[in-house]
Amino acid sequence: MNMKLPVRMAAYAALSFLIAGCGVREETIVVAKVDVMNQVRSTLQNYVKGQPVTSEVTSYEYMVNELRKDSAEKADILKAGLEEIKSSSGAALKSKAKALMQKLGLETGADKN
Repeated sequence: MNMKLPVRMAAYAALSFLIAGCGVREETIVVAKVDVMNQVRSTLQNYVKGQPVTSEVTSYEYMVNELRKDSAEKADILKAGLEEIKSSSGAALKSKAKALMQKLGLETGADKN
């Protein structure tokens, strides 16, 4: 058997990998900062629409901590409101979510109905 053939094939394969790597270019991807108030608004709107409190409770602390970076006062309001919401259901949940949206200034014209 000719041993030169496997050696040549290995050399060609190695050369192919080197050539393929020469065309690589770097690209910078800019990641937009997520507005935590959009997450808060969305969560509270879901409660106003009748969604029960579920696993999103695990994101409450994150939302409060992110909001605290911009406004400690609003973060305190959010934290207190979310604590009340955790133990609420039905009409009380809707009412508390709507009141919290008002306190945080998150209501739009469509939300007020």
